[in-house]
Amino acid sequence: MNIFDELKARGLIFQTTDEDALRKALTEEMVSYYIGYDPTADSLHLGNLVQILTMRRLQLAGHKPYALVGGATGLIGDPSFKDDERSLQTKETVTEWSGKIRSQLERFLDFENGENKAEMTNNYNWFENLTFIDFLRDVGKYFTVNYMMSKESVKRRIETGISYTEFAYQIMQGYDFYELNKLHNVTLQIGGSDQWGNMTAGTELLRRKADKTGHVITLPLITDSTGKKFGKSEGNAVWLDADKTSPYEMYQFWLNVDDADAVKMLKIFTFLTLDEIEAIRVKFEAAPHERLAQKELAKEVVTLVHGQAAYEQAVQITEILFGGGSLKTLKAKDILAGLKAVPHHVIEADENLNLVELLISSGIETSKRQAREDITNGAIYINGERVTDLEYVLSDTDKIDKQVVVIRRGKKKNFVLTF
Repeated sequence: MNIFDELKARGLIFQTTDEDALRKALTEEMVSYYIGYDPTADSLHLGNLVQILTMRRLQLAGHKPYALVGGATGLIGDPSFKDDERSLQTKETVTEWSGKIRSQLERFLDFENGENKAEMTNNYNWFENLTFIDFLRDVGKYFTVNYMMSKESVKRRIETGISYTEFAYQIMQGYDFYELNKLHNVTLQIGGSDQWGNMTAGTELLRRKADKTGHVITLPLITDSTGKKFGKSEGNAVWLDADKTSPYEMYQFWLNVDDADAVKMLKIFTFLTLDEIEAIRVKFEAAPHERLAQKELAKEVVTLVHGQAAYEQAVQITEILFGGGSLKTLKAKDILAGLKAVPHHVIEADENLNLVELLISSGIETSKRQAREDITNGAIYINGERVTDLEYVLSDTDKIDKQVVVIRRGKKKNFVLTF
């Protein structure tokens, strides 16, 4: 299947400038393309992953990717789909974040091998020595205010107010396309659906300033079956940086994808073939309670982002936390990440550590009678191990990494004690 048609079949094409011309180019020649990433945080997130994996799909199909880090545009701020001005970061912060973005992109693209090996670039390289007067004369003159005002990202902000800084962002992004075309013969830009106005500013500049044709593909905003923006867990972004979102947390995110979304997400976020995904769909719909599609999602994405070892560790943590076994084989940080939604109790320095008393003070039990009964009946576990001694006293040997103890009542009710 032609790579353009595969992207369509996976639900990854939202808008294009010329579908027939793009399909022809992607079939007959090696196309150089780019996606820009503004360093607005110290890590990329799940929303960016859709773009990154699309870059990889095109590279695997023989096309040449240019990953553009917005060292200059990151200092300005993009007005798209925001209600107010982005907080401006210092040059030092943007430089630091740009480096982190580069290291994340290097996990997904091949920067070493073949004619179509990936290239990394930074738009600060051509903006650094460009004077304001030169920019107005050589770039700004090709854009009318009427044209700039027609962009949805600008129209949405006119009523509440938009600074000239963000108003001019579309020209800067347009100039990126022009420079990449001039330097590397880049003819295709890919980005999110909210970037259409900024991206077509580039094709307009190419046409007017260089008499060349550029192409644009926008990827859809990924939403779940309820129409809610996809890629957040409990309201927080799912980051690609393991220190911000652990492999275990990412694994759990995918395991908990709604049944109605699972097959769709397999097409978007994995490199399983469409035939393989169809086979999974058939089995999944026959036995949805087994959550085959979610398990495949979790395996494929966590392995892609963090590697096989991290995936296997996430599975191990899940099996111990929810399937039984000693928690002492885990790290405290993994336990806290895995059980952050369960009740927590901070142990004070003078608190009685007798198990019966502790079950009451931590709110695990409502009475001493019930506490003694549960202990005697074998319903109380400390770090996954059953305790039946009514005189048991918590000690330092129970503390995982000297800071965490997990008490479980029955099969599923976990409680985290921290010191």
